[in-house]
Amino acid sequence: MSDLPPCPQCQSAYTYQDAAMLVCPECGHEWSGEPGSADTPDGPTVRDANGNPLQDGDAVTVIKDLKVKGTSLVVKVGTRVKNIRLVDGDHDIDCKIDGIGPMKLKSEFVKKS
Repeated sequence: MSDLPPCPQCQSAYTYQDAAMLVCPECGHEWSGEPGSADTPDGPTVRDANGNPLQDGDAVTVIKDLKVKGTSLVVKVGTRVKNIRLVDGDHDIDCKIDGIGPMKLKSEFVKKS
């Protein structure tokens, strides 16, 4: 039997080690096998495109033109978004953009201001 810990996301016992990372073959989650390097108790840390950690209330800048689905609007590069709120899900930033309105963004398309 393996002495590796179960997956923190799906609790699968079938984890395996790949270099310094632990991998779950059932859900695909990867995490560091070092003790004390787990995500914070509140949940995973959301990071911007440069790897800086984001928090509720931060201001971010959009780094890529983003088309707004279902409309002809575009969020242009350099648009500054203030007072973001972090949420769970694929689009992990909830915000309000001037001229467009409420919107959800992916953290990979913003940088911390």
